[in-house]
Amino acid sequence: MNASGHGPGRAGGDDTARASRELRETRAELARLLPAPPERELSPDRHLHHKERLMRLIDDDRAARSAGGTAAGAGKAPAARRPLLARPALWLPATALALAGALTFTLVTDDATGTRADTAASSATGSKGSTGSATVLLDRIATVAARTDAAPVRADQFTYVKSLTAGAAGQEDGSFVPGALHEREMWLSQRPGPVEQTGLIHEDGGYAPLRELLPSGSPGMYPGIDRPTYSWLASLPTDPAALLKKLYELTPPLEGQEADQAVFDRIGQLLRETVMPAGNTAAFYRAAARIPGVTRLEDVKDPAGRHGVAVARVDKRASTATQWIFDRKTLAFLGDRSYLTKDVTEGKKGTVMSETAVLRRAVVDGYRERPSGS
Repeated sequence: MNASGHGPGRAGGDDTARASRELRETRAELARLLPAPPERELSPDRHLHHKERLMRLIDDDRAARSAGGTAAGAGKAPAARRPLLARPALWLPATALALAGALTFTLVTDDATGTRADTAASSATGSKGSTGSATVLLDRIATVAARTDAAPVRADQFTYVKSLTAGAAGQEDGSFVPGALHEREMWLSQRPGPVEQTGLIHEDGGYAPLRELLPSGSPGMYPGIDRPTYSWLASLPTDPAALLKKLYELTPPLEGQEADQAVFDRIGQLLRETVMPAGNTAAFYRAAARIPGVTRLEDVKDPAGRHGVAVARVDKRASTATQWIFDRKTLAFLGDRSYLTKDVTEGKKGTVMSETAVLRRAVVDGYRERPSGS
């Protein structure tokens, strides 16, 4: 049984053994597809990103095998379904090549962000408001965002985001300990065609290229939900209902995670790490207001110590909450966090699993180039 309490489907013993063997073969094959390990460890959010990509490749590979053997296997019980991983915490720090082997463990993971464990109960949680007040707040934020001037980003440029971030580190007993806050810089390529290197990260004194997990023979990564360039984001619907429908289609939840939470977290990631047209930013906020269970929190402090107002959503299945923090006066996006809402194996209620405060966002002309004044 996995972390979410759902084990593989009940199939015959032979089918279960065959599915297990196929999964081991798939891991071995995908291990060869993983990029060479960088000189430094990947950040927790990049581990999550690569893990999701790896899971999709495994599913695609198994679907292809299943389709090829449909005729021969007619009348037989279906093979055991591979259980997905739940999503309430972060991956253990490791190099990219360790991901394939790590699939043998039932870890839990989440992509949102937060503050220190000892202040989680007060600073991270805040005073809870109503769903209606969250809708009003998100509409106000969307109105401000729509009026913000944002110059188009050319295909030969790079988006730049500097942030203060930290992620919880996994321990041998399955618990997680909040990590130390540190600065991170990230450059993302805006090239429209397929690319092997999607960006560059600078943290802990070193640079690490961002590369995607790709099938053998692939020319590279195209723009999309996993590589959200300015042009791709600009192509999305600006009608909130249509945008939300699109996001649910592009963001399948992991096992043990609510579908609404998966989309809420994905929107938060896009708001945190990208540059997009003002109209699209406004649409994302209005789409988020339509997600069930989003509430307002008062007087929440981001990792940089800035006080603000927040919207949050609790994933009751995964026992986590994600919140987005905004400047109370300007309504600018300050950062986000994720923390545990119950005492679980990963930690006590209020333990912050990850946190990010956005310090600078800009557009530059090359890797390692920084905006003036930074």
